[in-house]
Amino acid sequence: MEIIKMFLKEFDEEAQTVRKMLERVPNDKYDWQPHPKSMTIRRLATHIAELPAWVTMALTTDGLDFANNPYEPVVINNNTELLAYFEKNFADGRAQLAATSEEVLEQKWVLRNGDAVYMTNTKAEVVRVSISQIIHHRAQLGVFLRLLNIPIPGSYGPSADEVEFELQEQE
Repeated sequence: MEIIKMFLKEFDEEAQTVRKMLERVPNDKYDWQPHPKSMTIRRLATHIAELPAWVTMALTTDGLDFANNPYEPVVINNNTELLAYFEKNFADGRAQLAATSEEVLEQKWVLRNGDAVYMTNTKAEVVRVSISQIIHHRAQLGVFLRLLNIPIPGSYGPSADEVEFELQEQE
């Protein structure tokens, strides 16, 4: 399987799980955070929803310099906005990925803050990191939701909440 088809398959599969997780975020808990060093649910969920845009950025630029492009997250206030933001970023990232070539994926991409270089990778590696970051932060959100006693959807099979529900249905 060529790398672009592999990335598209994984991107699509992970998006299904992201949607299920993001829709569980309670509108009245956007400012909740489990610890002072943790992000709020708003910040974490927004970050998850914006990460597919990193695929677009990786494929259409040679890098990101925070010194010239300070990070300014979009303010999301409810699930409707959150899911729409995710869908917009996902659709754009997926379209860029589907239209790219192996040659583009081999090009270098640099993340920096002025003279400080954080990473230099191929664009393919940045796509991989973007998908990994979606998975990583989605798992963090699952912990946040669990702490709020909100049932968690399964990611790669049923969650404990889904198994418990199935067992109750069988009784």
